[in-house]
Amino acid sequence: MSTPAREPRQERSRTTRRRLIDAAVECLGELGWSGTTVAVIAQRAGVSRGAAQHHFRTREDLVTAAVEYLGEVQVTQLREQAEELPAGESRIETVVDMLLNLYTGPMFRAALHLWIAASTDEGLRAVLVPLEARVGREAHRVAVELLGVAETQGGVREMVQATLDLARGLGLANLLSDDTRRRAKIIRQWARVLGSALPEPGSAEERPNERETTGVAR
Repeated sequence: MSTPAREPRQERSRTTRRRLIDAAVECLGELGWSGTTVAVIAQRAGVSRGAAQHHFRTREDLVTAAVEYLGEVQVTQLREQAEELPAGESRIETVVDMLLNLYTGPMFRAALHLWIAASTDEGLRAVLVPLEARVGREAHRVAVELLGVAETQGGVREMVQATLDLARGLGLANLLSDDTRRRAKIIRQWARVLGSALPEPGSAEERPNERETTGVAR
């Protein structure tokens, strides 16, 4: 008899957590780390501070959840876009366009504030570094899948990581002004570079220690 009552409570709890995480991302992007307090996040989410701390005891706990959420959204968006990709060689520029636009928008701005704060805050860095490594590995893995290559082939890991590093750099360039036109030219050129540099799957033997390499940083 208690199940019907429990389910609405669980749903309300999930809804509150999601509102707090969304509010945390918004606050980080707009106010930075120093301005993103639990009280501010709670007010933005429309809940009491006590309710916020019921779900997330500290600001770091809430930020941890926000980073995980950002990573999940990032990968989900890539996979949704991948369903509409064309087949064959013509897909590479479309994939590059997806990847090089990965670090634009409010979510990247929020993540950037966290990275900057973590560079001088040891406690935040201890929380953020392993999370970012995990998110980075997942983004890297999805990029490999979208490009249709095998990471065990020579040079693939480095070229894919260079693509993600380039995407972050372009995201930074887009923070202060609209960089869309210049980014479009870079996308076309980088697609040509990848098209000529990436081997066909199965054309090279697996490098013996490649699978034991530590995770790729985001």
